[in-house]
Amino acid sequence: MSDNQNLLAEQRRALILDEVRRRGGVRVNELTRKLNVSDMTVRRDLDALARLGVVEKVHGGAVPVAEASTYEPGFEAKSGLELSAKEDIAKAAAAMATPGTAIALAGGTTAFALAQQLLEVPDLTVVTNSVRVADVFYNAQRSAALGGVGPRPGAATVVLTGGVRTPSDTLVGPVADAAVRSLHFDVLFLGVHGISVEAGLSTPNLAEAETNRHFVRAARRVVVVADHTKWGTVGLSSFASLDQVDALVTDPGLPEEARAEISDYLPELVVAGEPVRAADI
Repeated sequence: MSDNQNLLAEQRRALILDEVRRRGGVRVNELTRKLNVSDMTVRRDLDALARLGVVEKVHGGAVPVAEASTYEPGFEAKSGLELSAKEDIAKAAAAMATPGTAIALAGGTTAFALAQQLLEVPDLTVVTNSVRVADVFYNAQRSAALGGVGPRPGAATVVLTGGVRTPSDTLVGPVADAAVRSLHFDVLFLGVHGISVEAGLSTPNLAEAETNRHFVRAARRVVVVADHTKWGTVGLSSFASLDQVDALVTDPGLPEEARAEISDYLPELVVAGEPVRAADI
């Protein structure tokens, strides 16, 4: 019962956030009618979104937080958003990982969700600059060892780069750049702060942008994993154009007009839970 309640709360809050961003603000009484819940429930949801820093409560409702292009939320704040979408994206992206290959996982909460799915893909070599992603693999192997059951089927060799830690628990800077430059990957799975036609892939962190540029250059194939809220968001620094991306894995919340735009640039668009769409190229 508790799990169902949590899932419903998550879905409601995602709908509320979409409504706030789309309309530029909402009123509590409008949301109670739209969602068929009580005022108290809506106010609790708005409180939760306000604590995450994505809406600002005003008298009778809420408005979106005006994020500067340099604003970088922490890992915990981002991990509370679009949970179901991230899980679906992670499952779809994991199906694109071939056993026995070398892959890179850049930082972010969607990459963190993907790491948990990749535990079942055998014989991977994983390079990551995410402390959280590295912990996923380390903890899985440690649990198996303590249980005396031997390595998991998806046992992976994990290489963690050095560097300076960002609010997203990602390692960036000259040390990370040097490590990535010396490596080559079959596939890079990359979470992003923002994605758009004009700015391509972007982040509010200048050092992270440089590290991500090296990741993109070192990969034979670049797969972006990003929920629909990242579309149209632009961070301070661009690090790749859309024509450097081979595939985008996203969720059904991505509008049809955005899908049409993306298909002009990307060879492959995967909407988790829907059939794969390939661009006409």
